[in-house]
Amino acid sequence: MSSSFAEVPVLPVVIPFGIVVFAILLTVLWARRSCSPPRAAVTAAVAVYGAGIVGNTIFPIFLDKPVSGAPWTPGLALIPFADYELDDALMNMLVFVPLGILVPLMLARPTWLKVVAAAAITSLTVESLQLPAQAFFAGGHIADINDFLSNVAGGALGYGLLLLLARVPALARLIDLFRWNPRRQDRPEDIETAATRG
Repeated sequence: MSSSFAEVPVLPVVIPFGIVVFAILLTVLWARRSCSPPRAAVTAAVAVYGAGIVGNTIFPIFLDKPVSGAPWTPGLALIPFADYELDDALMNMLVFVPLGILVPLMLARPTWLKVVAAAAITSLTVESLQLPAQAFFAGGHIADINDFLSNVAGGALGYGLLLLLARVPALARLIDLFRWNPRRQDRPEDIETAATRG
C-alpha cells in the first residue's frame, strides 16, 4: 500500500542552510581581516558538516502527517546503554569526530571544556529538534541519551586526535595555517598544557 505522506526533499533544505552558514562564517573572517584559503576551507568544512548533520539527523520529515486522534507519545530513550548496539555507538562517535577537530580550529583558546561543551550543545540541539520532528512531521528519529553520550565522546576523540597531531612539529605548523587564531609561537606541549586547563 502506497503512503500518502509528502516527504520534504533534503537537498533543497540543507544546501541553502550550508550556504548561509558558509556566508556568515566567511563574513566573520573578512570582518576580522583574517581570511585565507586554509581558513576559508575550515569555514566550508563547517558549512558542509552542519548541512550533513541536519540532513542525516532531522530528516526525513513529512508535510501531511495524518491525524490519528491518539495522544502523541514522544520517542525518547533515556536509559543509558539500554538496547544500544555497538555499531550505533561507533557511528555516532565517528559523526562527531570532525566537530572535535573543527571547533578548536575556530576558537582563540580551545580547551577540553569548550570543545566537549560544543559537542554536548550540538548533540542536545539535534536530539531536541528530533522531538518536534516526530510530533509534527512524522520524523523517524528517536531522541536517545545514548546518541548524546556517543556524540560527546566523538567530539572529545576528535579534539584528542588534533592535539596528538599537533605534537608533530611539521603537522603543528600545517594545522596552524587553518586556525582562525594562529599561535605560531606555541609549541605542541604548550598547546596541550593550555587545553588541559579547561
